[in-house]
Amino acid sequence: MIRRHAWLWGAAALVYAFLYIPLAIVVIYSFNDSRLNAEWVGFTLHWYRVLFSDAEMLAAAGNSLIIALSASLGATVLGTMAGLAIHRYRLRVLPALVFAPVAMPEILLGVSLLLFFLQVLNLTLGMLSVIIAHTTFCIGFVAIIIRARLQGMDESLFEAARDLGASRWQTFRFVTLPLIMPAVAAGALMSFTLSIDDFVITFFTKGIGEPILPIQIYTMIKVAVTPEVNAVSTLLMLLTLAMIIVAARLESHAASREAARR
Repeated sequence: MIRRHAWLWGAAALVYAFLYIPLAIVVIYSFNDSRLNAEWVGFTLHWYRVLFSDAEMLAAAGNSLIIALSASLGATVLGTMAGLAIHRYRLRVLPALVFAPVAMPEILLGVSLLLFFLQVLNLTLGMLSVIIAHTTFCIGFVAIIIRARLQGMDESLFEAARDLGASRWQTFRFVTLPLIMPAVAAGALMSFTLSIDDFVITFFTKGIGEPILPIQIYTMIKVAVTPEVNAVSTLLMLLTLAMIIVAARLESHAASREAARR
């Protein structure tokens, strides 16, 4: 038994090392006092100052924030509605329609949206097309979180509200929405995280024009991997990690409160 536990801990350590050591190297070399990342020269904050004085990079970051906020807002509203519909109506076709973008490979989804925008909508690719594409991609993730939250709730709460004379809208506004709000917030944060660092779908749907952060980073890497790339990657990594932690805590607190009520 002891040997089995030791083997499992060793395997887990190797897996986590494989996942996180490259990320740690990116963070460490963002402070490297050298234009090339071939070797460690010394500690400096120069590359962060370069990053915050780079107008094109700041513009790309601003565009990515606009896209992520817009996509997360749209995906949260539509995903919440989809999660409620899946939970209430129990139709087999609904989960397939809503969760298809989640299970579909991103490259296939990106190509499909590209053809849809150009051949069906005759839409010029740009910020709007990226926002629509990211919203489509994120709806399924929000719906999954909302559905999981609803499945763990007591249905008698909604029945009691209707027995007391509340309409469907009043039941949703005063009972359902407050109870699922932590899941709604978690879905919004998850959508923001997925949108701001998505590359594949953005690559196919952005067109030519405004710079977007993942594409800008890719362009910089093709020329040379300078510590400025490490710096922007570090900041993006920290933002993504913070969003994931907040989303996980919101969902955990919601589950704890539900368990306490029982």
